[in-house]
Amino acid sequence: MKTEKLFKYIIVYLMFGLVAVSYAYGARIKDIASIGGVRDNQLYGYGLVVGLDGTGDSVKNGFTDQTLANMLTRQGLAMKNKTSSLKADNVAAVMITAQLPPFAKIGTRVDVMVSSIGDADSLLGGTLPMTSLVGADGRVYATAQGPLVIGGFSAVGSSAKATKNHTTVGRISNGATVERELNYDFDKKREFTLNLHNPDFTTCERMAKIIRSQVPDIKVEFIDSSSITVYIKDSFNKNIVDLISVVENLDVPVDSTAVVVMNEKTGTIVMGENVRISTVAVAHGNLSIHIREDKEVSQPLPFAPAPPIGSSSPAEVGDGVTLAPGGQTVVTTQTSVDVSEEKKKLMVVPHGVTIQEVVNALNTIGVSSRDLIDILQTIKAAGVLQAELKII
Repeated sequence: MKTEKLFKYIIVYLMFGLVAVSYAYGARIKDIASIGGVRDNQLYGYGLVVGLDGTGDSVKNGFTDQTLANMLTRQGLAMKNKTSSLKADNVAAVMITAQLPPFAKIGTRVDVMVSSIGDADSLLGGTLPMTSLVGADGRVYATAQGPLVIGGFSAVGSSAKATKNHTTVGRISNGATVERELNYDFDKKREFTLNLHNPDFTTCERMAKIIRSQVPDIKVEFIDSSSITVYIKDSFNKNIVDLISVVENLDVPVDSTAVVVMNEKTGTIVMGENVRISTVAVAHGNLSIHIREDKEVSQPLPFAPAPPIGSSSPAEVGDGVTLAPGGQTVVTTQTSVDVSEEKKKLMVVPHGVTIQEVVNALNTIGVSSRDLIDILQTIKAAGVLQAELKII
């Protein structure tokens, strides 16, 4: 009797151990989901890059000269009606973009991207003067300034040009300073929402179960395939920041739909873990058509007789042979067309239950990746590929 009870305890222990092992190989919640309302915000601005070595905008771009005149006017120079006299080619009009991270405080430094919007040849060696960066609401959240890093070069001569990388886009590391904070009031909340990056009912339900089992004194509601809401009970003796720190480090087994992504431009094929193929017979043969044209030259003999003097037509010689006037060279075109079809037998691809079996079955066909793209599309049309096809 004791032996039977001991055996039952061992079975239960092993079952819980297997469940724990299967959950241990999941992904952290912080890597597959984000907290609702906590996100980056896009900033942008318009300005000038100065100090270029003659590679700035040309005089055709009136907005560059107008911007330069406005900037000099703000510095106290009288530039009214003097825009036509500005012909500086060491200045380029640019757009500045940046990402304002969540909870960024005043004084935080962020990277900025600077892109030319005129016809400047290069931004190499340029410096961005102080430029305001605004958000979608039109308010200034940061100011950017500093020297650009291009990561390339461009050299132009009278009849040659050498370029490395892209020279009209640069980056300023820590080039913007945050001047306005976003108010979240996060510490006063008693609830928060987790949104999956890739919505899936199975993954979302697993995430809700694991949070319920691992964190006490909370309530978890399953909303849809993308979101769950976590409510803090009154008995919870910590703040919401401590709770999120625990929740975001929990491991969740991630599930996903079966997808096959194909890029015909590069011949790349990527399959998901859950791709399956039912038993199907496949025959694939390549049809090749080769068209070749050869030029044949008919060269006259060294002393070919010329036609009679004063005659503009070829001279007639006996036996029906006509000599070209003055021994001319004749070029003819010979065209040959070859059609070849690869003979492939019908091959049975068995039902695959793992991604490795599917790959092995497709490899037995012995075709290139580009041919495999056509085969997968045909198999999908036959209704035996249990996966979604995405062509990019």
